[in-house]
Amino acid sequence: MLADDAVKPYLAVFGKPLEVVKIPEEKLAKARVELGRTLYHEKRLSRDNSISCNSCHDTKGFGVDGEKFSVGFDNHLTGRNSPTSFNAFMHISQFWDGRAPTVEEQAKGPILAGGEMAMPSAEAVVKKLNGIEGYEALFEAAFPKSSPAITYDNVGNAIGAYERLFVTPAKFDKALAGDASVLSETEKRGLKTFVTTGCVTCHTSNLLGGNMYQKLGLVQPWPNQKDQGRFGVTKKEQDKMFFKVPSLRNIEKTGPYFHDGSADTLEKAVAVMAKHQLGRTLSDNDISDIVAFLKTLTGKLDPAVAAAPKKFPG
Repeated sequence: MLADDAVKPYLAVFGKPLEVVKIPEEKLAKARVELGRTLYHEKRLSRDNSISCNSCHDTKGFGVDGEKFSVGFDNHLTGRNSPTSFNAFMHISQFWDGRAPTVEEQAKGPILAGGEMAMPSAEAVVKKLNGIEGYEALFEAAFPKSSPAITYDNVGNAIGAYERLFVTPAKFDKALAGDASVLSETEKRGLKTFVTTGCVTCHTSNLLGGNMYQKLGLVQPWPNQKDQGRFGVTKKEQDKMFFKVPSLRNIEKTGPYFHDGSADTLEKAVAVMAKHQLGRTLSDNDISDIVAFLKTLTGKLDPAVAAAPKKFPG
């Protein structure tokens, strides 16, 4: 049996608990968030009016679509597994390769990506929004000092304002706040094993990841070498096979796992990580315990935040 006091040193590794970010009451901030909510769920931001941000990053599905690779414009499969949008604004950067510094910048990428939402240009997006009755008023309320109000940067800024509400506290946060008794014996063992095995080397902070880059296949080479990660952005030899370490928040619900979607189950993902990153073969019991611990990181988004807009312009 692991006493509550015995696991507190392992909990201390992760810092402060996550806290809910509420929808702002201040008029301007709320207007920006509500515009962002509308744009996040707006399928007309895609070339054929069929795909929204929410299509691949479902606010009612833990910020993912559950697919190995998302389906974009003209049935094109994206090249990487879609990471969750939940808690993402707190990450060091966005995308698996870190090519966008913020969620505001990230939001502008898929809209123009040929294999995703496939709009031909930023100018085309602005023209399309200007042609939909009601959007100009929403943008003017959200960006009163911007002239014109509808700009592509403001599209990203509004979506980012909405995504900055995507925080999902979980049972684990009650433990971080000082009540270790909420964890079962199995979960406590999993926490201890997670820390002592070395998983915490990369999956740090209260997000358990998202705040550093690491080589995938640090000890044993990763089987899939086609995608070289950060190297594609920086062109630096030392960045080959480096990816942003994903946060493990809601990991129970966000499979398939890894940038290439190569693990279908959480148990497999844990075993594969131990092998390739740490050079270790975990026992079935250790894997089971770690998975039990990881499930304490599952938290739901506030329904008021997750909800789609009641009405779209036009």
